Amino acid sequence: MSRKLKTMDGNTAAATASYAFTEVAAIYPITPSSTMAEVTDQMAANGVKNLFGQTVRVAELQSEAGAAGAVHGSVSAGALTTTYTASQGLLLMIPNMYKIAGEQTPCVLDVSARCVASHALNIFGDHSDVMACRQTGFAMLCSDTVQECMDLGAVAHLSTIKGRVPFMHFFDGFRTSHEIQKIEVWDNDMLAELVDWDAIASFRRDALNPEHPDQRGSAQSPEIFFQAREACNPAYDNIVDVTEDYMKAVNEKIGTDYHLFNYYGAEDAEYVIIAMGSVNGTIQESVDYLNAHGAKVGLVKVHLYRPFSQKHLVAALPKTVKKISVLDRTKEPGSFGEPLFLDVVAALKGTEFDAVPVYAGRFGLGGKDTTPSHIIPIFENMEADEPKEHFTIAIHDDVTNLSLPIAPVLDTVPKGTYSCKFWGLGSDGTVGANKNSIKIIGDNTDKKVQAYFAYDSKKSGGITVSHLRFGDAPINSAYLINSADFVACHNESYIERYDMVQDLKDGGTFLLNCLWKTQEELDEHIPAKVKQFIAKHNIQFYTIDASSIAQEVGLGNRVSTILQSAFFNLTQIIPGDEALQLMKDAATKSFSKKGEDIVRMNHEAIDKGFTAMSKVDVPAAWADATDTPKKPLFEVKDPELKKFMDNVLVPTNDQHGDDIPVSVFADYVEGKQPLGSAALEKRGVSLFVPEWQPDKCIQCNQCAYVCPHAVIRPVAMTEAEAEAAPASTKLVDLRGVAGYKFGIVISPYDCSGCGSCANICPAGAKDPARKALVMKPFEAQKTEHFAFEYAQGLPEKAEVLEKFKDTTVKGSQFKKPYLEFSGACAGCGETPYAKLVTQLYGNKMYIANATGCSSIWGNSAPSTPFCKDAEGKGPAWSNSLFEDNAEFGYGMMLANKQIR
Repeated sequence: MSRKLKTMDGNTAAATASYAFTEVAAIYPITPSSTMAEVTDQMAANGVKNLFGQTVRVAELQSEAGAAGAVHGSVSAGALTTTYTASQGLLLMIPNMYKIAGEQTPCVLDVSARCVASHALNIFGDHSDVMACRQTGFAMLCSDTVQECMDLGAVAHLSTIKGRVPFMHFFDGFRTSHEIQKIEVWDNDMLAELVDWDAIASFRRDALNPEHPDQRGSAQSPEIFFQAREACNPAYDNIVDVTEDYMKAVNEKIGTDYHLFNYYGAEDAEYVIIAMGSVNGTIQESVDYLNAHGAKVGLVKVHLYRPFSQKHLVAALPKTVKKISVLDRTKEPGSFGEPLFLDVVAALKGTEFDAVPVYAGRFGLGGKDTTPSHIIPIFENMEADEPKEHFTIAIHDDVTNLSLPIAPVLDTVPKGTYSCKFWGLGSDGTVGANKNSIKIIGDNTDKKVQAYFAYDSKKSGGITVSHLRFGDAPINSAYLINSADFVACHNESYIERYDMVQDLKDGGTFLLNCLWKTQEELDEHIPAKVKQFIAKHNIQFYTIDASSIAQEVGLGNRVSTILQSAFFNLTQIIPGDEALQLMKDAATKSFSKKGEDIVRMNHEAIDKGFTAMSKVDVPAAWADATDTPKKPLFEVKDPELKKFMDNVLVPTNDQHGDDIPVSVFADYVEGKQPLGSAALEKRGVSLFVPEWQPDKCIQCNQCAYVCPHAVIRPVAMTEAEAEAAPASTKLVDLRGVAGYKFGIVISPYDCSGCGSCANICPAGAKDPARKALVMKPFEAQKTEHFAFEYAQGLPEKAEVLEKFKDTTVKGSQFKKPYLEFSGACAGCGETPYAKLVTQLYGNKMYIANATGCSSIWGNSAPSTPFCKDAEGKGPAWSNSLFEDNAEFGYGMMLANKQIR
């Protein structure tokens, strides 16, 4: 039976499947699961009906613990209930999960599996959260792809209704939850044919009801608890077959081939990997590649992890297997092996595969990308005379030497797949535009599509890299693009720092958004290594000044729709006029809530962007280009900070963090980072930064007071200090204290370009032309860096602080901020307050920081914006959880009172 095709991400697919079976959804948002709750809430608000002819009743609780309690109450009272969660949120639900399972009530938790914080927070995908729940009594069903989120999501609901065992339906956070694919979608009529309506009626009869009351949740004594606990065994024996039967029913209805364990590969395979989650797509590609080159290898994909069915695993394995490697996406320190490995070893005991060696592999922790170059060495390890019995992949472990070598980069995606990478600036709209692009292609062509979006931890102004693939064959590549047909750089500052053109195939297309229009400007600004690659690999090079177009049409720094339009013209995946109209339709849908003017501006931007690019005639001399060495912007004198910068910060920020060996982190094993590292980044991401005009300044210091990133500061200098200042330093007499010069210094490389300083300046209250701060192009303000660096090395002036008290706006800004250059959004309203507190008390502060926005801008590796003074003093910062911050800080206070 055919189904409609729609382009969506994994979270939307799972939520769409769950909505049909859900009567009550008790929710609390947590990344990366939040979209599921949002989709459910939106569907209910739009009046979408479930299988029972109702709209879902959605209730948001105060925490995940509250959501779990509400789920427990709702299923106890007879409503089919769902929640959506991940990571620490899931762990808060564990006590209720034991109760729900113990009472044998149908229920589904949809989980975007995410790393659980340990030495550090990590919001990306692994299985540490779901594996912490494996003994709760919930059945655990894993989806590998966006399509499986739709299909197996329904299987979870169907099985829990019939089998009366609650289900956790999980899939990889971000890699699957946020990946966009074109998939087939259920409709309610199809699902209604699969439901066991008698089981629903039985569930209703068994629910709490004063019309036929009972009591549950008693306190049992040792004499009977054990026996009562064992009485549930038949339900778990039965749920295995119930789930397999529903998979078969789904297969018959829609032509799929789902089983509890699916085998893929050579019928006579000798070496087999067993794994679950999105990595299976990557393993499939690797299996196809190796078998095409004469190997005999295969893959067993685990769908139903709990209960773990021995008979179904044994049936899935080829009889010819000689060695098996099991991959776990979690780490259990101190254990002999991770959970899936131990289950496989136990399950094969006493079977025909009893003597087959089984090796334990660990991969993908914290969202670590896993490619065919990491999978192929697993098969090579099994073929070795002395294979590693316990191993890791995709890292270089030079401490315990567990890691397997990494194979050369292989292009294993199906022939004809077109791969694109877009390097954007956080909050510039690149990700949103690419989501529209992939949906336009998916919904308006016959192409298979895939989109994934990689971010750093900056709240805005950080790096985003959008990975888009489309082609005629199914796309199973669950990893980042490393061999592209098209690369776009949406911010000119990236071209010097990041290796992006190097990802292009020979003859590929490179689109650069920049202000440089002449050949002379391109020669001056483009690094030699980029020139060489473009020339030697026949790269088709285009430039576009999207920033000026955005300013012209009124979009500010939002260049995304302009560059999206250029992309469609250059690739011609959809004919020009049709592409223009589809982009405008998507823009109307995306921006209609923001008003007609915003929609009109985006339409104009699309029209202009479609023809605004210029093809660069690449000079032959570029093949031999060389660079003139540049003087460093600063010198790092702190040896600890210098070591961290060289070994961790620079490689990570340059997108080479995957190459850092384990030994580097021996000094940071507890999760520590040295203070002040944000000052070393000097990202230079803003096109426009403030220029101080001293003749108009009233010396109020409000600009520094409101600056979210502490990039603009007042300085008081003695006559001698003023004479020694860099030539670019602008100074006037300090009003109110004789013998001092006053200046406003600005760090252009750290500015986010929000304009808060210029906006607050009261000098232009009546006449904007009188403002003492105006936004000017970054290139014209770069030399201000040296004045800023000089000023930061000067001591505070006691006489000035005596005159201008730190209890005033003006006086407080003459004091050192112990919070600077954070990854907060441009124009952030939180950081000015946090910065001010550090100016008043920073050298004696303990900071207990709840998980959330402030912990992300406050301490996202590899940099921290909190810093020390010349005496080595500064804020002592730490983070526990989202929900215990008051208690965490209280504990710090108790410790201080006790040991002081």
